[in-house]
Amino acid sequence: MKIHLFYFLCLQAFSWPLYAQEYNQLVWSDEFNSDGLPASEKWGYEQGYVRNGEKQLYVANNLHNARVKDGILIIEARKLESIETSLWDELFDSPKPMYTSASLTTRNLHSWTNAKIEVRAKLPHGIGVWPAIWLLGVDKQGKGWPAKGEIDMMEYVGYQKDKVHIALHTKMRNHQNKKAVNKGFKLKNLLSEYHIYTVEKYSNVIKFFIDDKLVFSYEKEDDNTESWPFDEPMYLIINLAIGGSWGGKHGIDDSIFPQQFLIDYVRVYQ
Repeated sequence: MKIHLFYFLCLQAFSWPLYAQEYNQLVWSDEFNSDGLPASEKWGYEQGYVRNGEKQLYVANNLHNARVKDGILIIEARKLESIETSLWDELFDSPKPMYTSASLTTRNLHSWTNAKIEVRAKLPHGIGVWPAIWLLGVDKQGKGWPAKGEIDMMEYVGYQKDKVHIALHTKMRNHQNKKAVNKGFKLKNLLSEYHIYTVEKYSNVIKFFIDDKLVFSYEKEDDNTESWPFDEPMYLIINLAIGGSWGGKHGIDDSIFPQQFLIDYVRVYQ
């Protein structure tokens, strides 16, 4: 019995999963300590009408929609009436949209493979808002979505007042084939307080945390890249969408605008 126990313990020691390590070295962060536009060496922008039939126009380098003030990144969705028409005509050579917002991304600037990514944020509210914190594969092979992989650290739709979602999308598992991994969690004081959303990505598991509490683990199913594309680098997106295929299922309440998605910090550890 003692011999069997000895071999069992040895086996456990040598087969201990790689994700037992800790990510404790800060390798990248933004504490948003400088007022004005987000730091250009850290953040780029998505622009235009990008995805999911959403109603907002994403604009870049516009203080109305993305700015840092008093240590907070403010991503603000606005209805057209809240922007002076003359200012719009001065800044943009495009048709006036009904809603504007911002989507910040580290694409082509910073990406990570195995890492811990942590974001402290306070959500907007109201029917029609759809904020998200998520990761996409760099996709050097041009596989496209969903084959390049997506990890949703946090998604919120305004018609579900007390619930946030986490999700994974791959070629094998995605919402189009109705096999996506999507979990919802109810949180107290979801809209009135800041919460910390974290993902830890390892070579054989992805772990999701809310306020430092483990809420879900997704184990690697096999070595096929169709089910596990997550060995490639991924970049971060933080956006505030309005309407769209999910956020707009119950319409858009125009009385709520402007709405702000507040980010206290973003930290990446390896």
